Amino acid sequence: SAVSPRCCFRQATQDAPEEVRNRDFRRELEERERVAAREKNRDRPTRVVPYLIPAILDEEQEQKAEEERIRMENILSGNPLLNLTGPAQPQANFKVKRRWDDDVVFKNCAKGIDETKKDKRFVNDTLRSEFHKKFMEKYIK
Repeated sequence: SAVSPRCCFRQATQDAPEEVRNRDFRRELEERERVAAREKNRDRPTRVVPYLIPAILDEEQEQKAEEERIRMENILSGNPLLNLTGPAQPQANFKVKRRWDDDVVFKNCAKGIDETKKDKRFVNDTLRSEFHKKFMEKYIK
């Protein structure tokens, strides 16, 4: 059997013995640890000076109060019954908004109105049920 001499030895990036002898594993490990420590420190928030903590808490409370005020404003302005004579609407407007499909010519016209006049009753037979009959008429016949 003809075996290629290349198949029996490790290639250049496969941790060949010569490569392993020439590498400085301690330096590589320390470099990886430094990179990991930098990544970990980047995710951690910066250290807070103790005398700044009350200012930060006050700022957070102000921000929460502002968000709550905006939320309540949105809730109140969303209901037209609550702000009939408010500053946003000087006079009450009781007009009912029309739907986009109110002016459609064929409204409430459904296919097979005659079928709805039949009294629908439950049949405990899958072949004689109304659904099966309609299905057979529509797709098979």
